[in-house]
Amino acid sequence: MPSDDAPVRHVPVLGREAVDALAPHAGGVYVDATFGAGGYSRMILQTPGTRVIAIDRDRTAIAGGFDLVEASDGRLTLVEDRFSRLAEVCEAQGLDAVDGIVMDVGVSSMQLDQAARGFSFRLNGPLDMRMGHDGPSAADVVAKASETDLANIIYIFGEERHSRAVARAIVAARREAPITTTRALADIVARVVRAKPNEIHPATRTFQALRIFVNEELDELHAALVAAEQMLKPGGRLAVVSFHSLEDRIVKNFLNERGRRASGSRHLPEVDQALPSFEILTRRPVVADDDEVAANPRARSAKLRAAARTAAPARPETAAFDWPQLADVMRGT
Repeated sequence: MPSDDAPVRHVPVLGREAVDALAPHAGGVYVDATFGAGGYSRMILQTPGTRVIAIDRDRTAIAGGFDLVEASDGRLTLVEDRFSRLAEVCEAQGLDAVDGIVMDVGVSSMQLDQAARGFSFRLNGPLDMRMGHDGPSAADVVAKASETDLANIIYIFGEERHSRAVARAIVAARREAPITTTRALADIVARVVRAKPNEIHPATRTFQALRIFVNEELDELHAALVAAEQMLKPGGRLAVVSFHSLEDRIVKNFLNERGRRASGSRHLPEVDQALPSFEILTRRPVVADDDEVAANPRARSAKLRAAARTAAPARPETAAFDWPQLADVMRGT
């Protein structure tokens, strides 16, 4: 039973609904693309004869899953990698197609609860925010990004309407001293973003923006959806749980596009009249009921979308999104 200080670590939001959407069956092979605390994997493995390939870029999560690997009698394989690379991960396991893929997008409760990971403005710690252990940290971005880049990052990924004021405040503060802790950044933001009673903390959107940007989460999500389209068998199921509008919009648009006949264009005539590659199973997103929200407030914003793969070929990959890229910003371009 989970302890009082970690009430939701082993119960993923909309977990039962997501796994039910996968419809696991004996002999099926499934990808838990965002392993975390292993909640989805545990549920899938409850169906006898299933096999799970679980992926997480956080080696702490992988290490925490070793007991479940031992208990699975060889049916669970853990892989430290980005979920955008799920096709390469499956191929390395000798698989050219799978029966289902589940994704829980965004930061995990475990990561938020660890001050040393630097995700939360409520817990003072190093300004890190990396889900993995490589690449620039949030402190690196705050230290190096131009005022214009910071404003764009905070506006696009955090949907913060005071993004320019926040960017100016960050640049002014870093001239005086490096911004290296979550509390320092939260205090800077709170001085220029005023929150009314009962509203979210003034730093919420800025922290969300930096986390998404540092981990390239939206690009990762789009790439993972493309990989899922390539790897699912005809009839295979995809279930995606997202927690804010940017993520849900990408999932919704991807499935809507793949769920109808492609119109083609003069630039891509080969997709003209291409048949739908997915059948959408959730015309409206599934949301948490009152009991789940009461047990876990994070569930309030969760949305589940699910689809079944058709026999149509995968579509050509679409162009990259037009938003700031981590490599460009850190190069100063």
